[in-house]
Amino acid sequence: MSDPSPAFGRETTSRPSRASLRTAVVWDVLQDALERRAKASGKAVLDVLDTGGGSGKFAVPVARLGHQVTVVDPSPNALFALERRAAEAGVADRVRGVQGDIHGLFDVVDRGGFDAVLCHGVLEYVDDPAEGVRNAVAALRPAGALSLLAAGLGGAVLARALAGHFTEARQALTDPDGRWGAGDPVPRRFTAEQLAALADEAGLDVGSVHGVRVFADLVPGVLVDTEPGAVEALLKLEEAAAELPAFHAVATQLHVLGEKRA
Repeated sequence: MSDPSPAFGRETTSRPSRASLRTAVVWDVLQDALERRAKASGKAVLDVLDTGGGSGKFAVPVARLGHQVTVVDPSPNALFALERRAAEAGVADRVRGVQGDIHGLFDVVDRGGFDAVLCHGVLEYVDDPAEGVRNAVAALRPAGALSLLAAGLGGAVLARALAGHFTEARQALTDPDGRWGAGDPVPRRFTAEQLAALADEAGLDVGSVHGVRVFADLVPGVLVDTEPGAVEALLKLEEAAAELPAFHAVATQLHVLGEKRA
């Protein structure tokens, strides 16, 4: 996989950061998808939509690649932080923030106006995930790329069990929304099959599914911080496991990449 933006802590001249363990796999897949989309469309600059993009964790690095990015987010504070981050990165002219959400998406952006859409960390929180995916797909031009990232059920079950919370682990496993209890901060989780099915039903040809944070959230932080070369080795392990279906069932997050059907 290619090295992502320095914003993700993966510069070749410096030691990878722990933060990169949470984003590197998705960034690598996304960057490759944007390169393919630009080549296929014959456009050097793509129109990219980031729904729920918040303060620009992905939007700003995408803009640094030279693309035009529109971020739709319901939080004014997040959009203010986005503006500041884009300015600091020197891409303020390529990033536009708009207040809104995925259910009212076409109140603020045009249908079929984008070459790529990012929908990261959104489906867990919306009332109707299926509608959210349909709107994300509808925002794409023909053959446009959609990047979906959502919380994985198996990762939550495993994490609760390893923490000794066995009743909560069983609750998450049997709950229709994958929640482990009233104190669970995540309203909904998905299996890889559920997420891929939502994409397919919305008119997307699913190209790949990746497990994200398969090991990173389970390894003790003190081990990663003190063992020489641990971050680099764990990052390589995450990348190696990401595409293997056997590990999708225990990933903290699931990433689906697809292309809009004609």
